[in-house]
Amino acid sequence: MAPTATSESSDIPRSLATIDLSEYDPEQSRLMDERCIVVDEQDRAIGALDKKTCHLMENINKGLLHRAFSAFVFRPSDGKLLLQQRATEKITFPDMWTNTCCSHPLDDFEEEKVEAKQHGVKVAASRKLDHELGIPQSQTPLDKFQFLTRIHYLAPSNGMWGEHEVDYILFLTADVDVTPNPNEIRDFKYVDKAELQAMFDAPGNSFTPWFKLIARDFLFGWWDELLKRKSGEYVDAKSLGDLSDNVVHKMV
Repeated sequence: MAPTATSESSDIPRSLATIDLSEYDPEQSRLMDERCIVVDEQDRAIGALDKKTCHLMENINKGLLHRAFSAFVFRPSDGKLLLQQRATEKITFPDMWTNTCCSHPLDDFEEEKVEAKQHGVKVAASRKLDHELGIPQSQTPLDKFQFLTRIHYLAPSNGMWGEHEVDYILFLTADVDVTPNPNEIRDFKYVDKAELQAMFDAPGNSFTPWFKLIARDFLFGWWDELLKRKSGEYVDAKSLGDLSDNVVHKMV
């Protein structure tokens, strides 16, 4: 039987593919049962479906779209960006370098469905920074996240899997303690702008498609502003508040 959404909206396809995950990593398979918030192209919530259903290309090709976030954590003292390399165990985009944390607000948690002032995605970002990188939630207070914009993109992973998201971009400046979850994170590092560009240019490195899109169109300009607006000895993501917008930038 095909999965069904919690909404009766006709915007959700009625016939959706599924798949057996028994050959994948058990913990990553378990996480695929979490329920994403299904949205339309204007980012209006229209229901909920499990991650497995949302990330199958067969369903994405029918228009299935869900809400996500991409968090960028910068070190206040020098403005370096914390990157992660996704674990080999990940079902989608394994072993790829990406921004600090990329995941989803969940329909499973009422607070993560709160849309006012991007509250739900900030709650989810704090939760996942802890889950993936072991960063204590006390070091990622919600009022320190700066929302910048949303992007709508579609990206295949390996033929069967992919992403189709309205992705909220969040900046945070914080001194954080990183204790990576090895089931989530293969490696991590701090980079400045030149070091990140060198990583992009070097043969052999692979990057998540959303990170490449954000870097191409937005990241370096915002990063310049972050460094330019340094107050005293520290950079502060909240200084970028005037750059945020309420647009969904379609990058499909």
